[in-house]
Amino acid sequence: MTFHSDPDPDPVADPRPLPPEEPLPTDCCGSGCPVCVLDTYTEDLHRYRAELAAWRARHPGADETPRTDGA
Repeated sequence: MTFHSDPDPDPVADPRPLPPEEPLPTDCCGSGCPVCVLDTYTEDLHRYRAELAAWRARHPGADETPRTDGA
């Protein structure tokens, strides 16, 4: 039995993941907090990159399409 994935998934139902907001340099107080905003950002960035790679696999060629939203 062979399963075929949808060659063009609906981008509305499966939107491109958004990157996490990078903290400002002043967001870290420098006091060695157990959970620093910079650590959280790094974890969020790794998760975003993995989600983006999976999204790109589901939407091959999506990055080749010119965007019209100015981004």
